[in-house]
Parts: sequence; C-alpha cells; structure tokens
Amino acid sequence: MTAWQDVEQAAPEFARRVQALFDAHRHKTIATLRADGSPRISGIEVVFENGELTFGSMPNARKGTDLHRDPRFALHSATVDPVEGAEAQWPGEAKISGRAVAAGEGTGPDGDQFRADIAEVVHTHLDDAAKMLVVEWWTPTHGLRRVERQ
Repeated sequence: MTAWQDVEQAAPEFARRVQALFDAHRHKTIATLRADGSPRISGIEVVFENGELTFGSMPNARKGTDLHRDPRFALHSATVDPVEGAEAQWPGEAKISGRAVAAGEGTGPDGDQFRADIAEVVHTHLDDAAKMLVVEWWTPTHGLRRVERQ
C-alpha cells in the first residue's frame, strides 16, 4: 500500500505543491467506475492527515458502491483558469489515482470512509515564463518524472 506519506518522503516539494492545490478549495472531483464499467464523476471532499489521503461517501451514495465493487479511482483538484497576462502565476491542477481501501467495516451511519492506495500523483502547470506546459508525475515504481510541452 502506498500512502500519502510515501509521496511526501520521496518527493517532498512536489507533494507540498500537490497538497496545496487540493487544500486550496473544499470541493474536488472523483471518477469511479459504474457496474457496467462506464465512468462516473462525483463531487467529493478529501483530507490529508497523519500521512494518509482519506475521503468518504454519504450513506448509500453511488460512488461508495462503485468503490466497494471496483476500488479504482481518480481524484482531481479544483480547476481555476489562468489569469490573462499573469499566466505564470497559475498554480496548475493536481490529480491522484489509485485504489480506495475501506477504512472500516462496511457502510456506517455516516457513510463509507476510504484511504487512498496511491498509484500516481500528477501536477500540471506552466513553466516560470508561461511558455511551456509542465507535467510532473510520481509513481511508487518510477519516482518523480517531468515533461515539458509547447
């Protein structure tokens, strides 16, 4: 299992930037898989604490049912547009994908709670001159990588 603390230890500055993007806004988006395999997008809140990334689902919510059946997920931070003329100040966007691990026994009265078993973390942003798109990504197998595109 790869916890958030593993990302923090392996790439601390990268992890700080990604967490800041997730913490900047309350609402994020999660993609789960429906029973027929098609994607479902839902709003969600996430918490980084004690070296874990956790999130929940209200009682009987579809995303919780999806995650119990097929634990694969993709989280996306809130997206804000770059300000024209100040594109270099755009913080970018972050994504985390992996598998949801139930953080308790079944569905409780407050819903389901999950911990993230992280497969990939991505930060997409612009370079300092706002001329290149920068994609940085971390995986447990390959560590931190980076590519720039015009």
